[in-house]
Amino acid sequence: MKKYLFVLIAISVVFCGFKLQSTFDFTIPNGWPKPTYDFSKNPLTDEKILLGRVLFYDPILSKNNTISCASCHSQYTAFTHVDHALSHGIEDRIGNRNTPALMNLAWHTNFMWDGAIHHLDFQSLAPIENHDEMDEKIEHVILKLNQLPRYKNLFFSAYGDSLITGERTLKALSQFMLTLVSANSKYDKVMQQKDTFTQQEQNGYLLFKQHCSSCHTEPLFTNLQFENNGLPVDTILNDWGRMRITQKATDSLKFKVPTLRNIEFSFPYMHDGRFKKLSQVLHHYTNGIVHYSNLSPALKQPIILTSNQKVDITAFLLTLTDKEFLFNKQFSYPR
Repeated sequence: MKKYLFVLIAISVVFCGFKLQSTFDFTIPNGWPKPTYDFSKNPLTDEKILLGRVLFYDPILSKNNTISCASCHSQYTAFTHVDHALSHGIEDRIGNRNTPALMNLAWHTNFMWDGAIHHLDFQSLAPIENHDEMDEKIEHVILKLNQLPRYKNLFFSAYGDSLITGERTLKALSQFMLTLVSANSKYDKVMQQKDTFTQQEQNGYLLFKQHCSSCHTEPLFTNLQFENNGLPVDTILNDWGRMRITQKATDSLKFKVPTLRNIEFSFPYMHDGRFKKLSQVLHHYTNGIVHYSNLSPALKQPIILTSNQKVDITAFLLTLTDKEFLFNKQFSYPR
């Protein structure tokens, strides 16, 4: 294991003594690339991670104090939701996209289905201020936090003083999300030679590498790029994906490739949650591709799979489930 120890020593006077922040040991799994997140600008500490975790589960971030980050990003479903296709906000407002699963974010350089956000430290601001989600202003969030003694104490522990700012709030949320590393599935154990695939899982793995891995690249199971995967346009949502951000026709219907880790629990699938089952996803790639001019190159040749091969691929995908991640108490509601 590679270990990066990010040391932040912040000494602050506490009555007649001193307070020393404890550092968090961020471990890079074997065989994984170096994270892209610059930890030197937001060094991880246990106290800041705890602050971010408390904020993540607190509905105070929303305008009417009714929904939290965890309302749409439930730990038990790989930090997404499964009860509806599109994200839901305050007052039963409905967004226009499925909530992305949150994991392994230290390796990402852009966020959201269309890449509208370019840094994890700013990502939380988008749902906080989105009308259809939390519909709040960060300035008002800070005012509310300042009224609560427990947050004064948490910020003091995290930063050495009780000053509550938008930057500190967002960076604390980033700290918690950075700890959401999923790397302990059966697949990972097989790669570490601590376990073995069944014959069906091995068959599925070979088929996956042949047909799927150019976009869902190991070990993150995403290439972190934007691809047009041949989905028919939803004529109600009329979501044109990355083109909304870049204003380039070549980005029409391109969406960020999602990770397949914990896919067993992260349904419904696609940017608009149109598919509830993995069998529907596989049927799309073998029978439902629309051949747009900017279709992902990997999909321009037909993918031919028998029904048994589809079952084998599904069996492999189930090996990406990381139950330690899904039930890790360090990621759950802080009690």
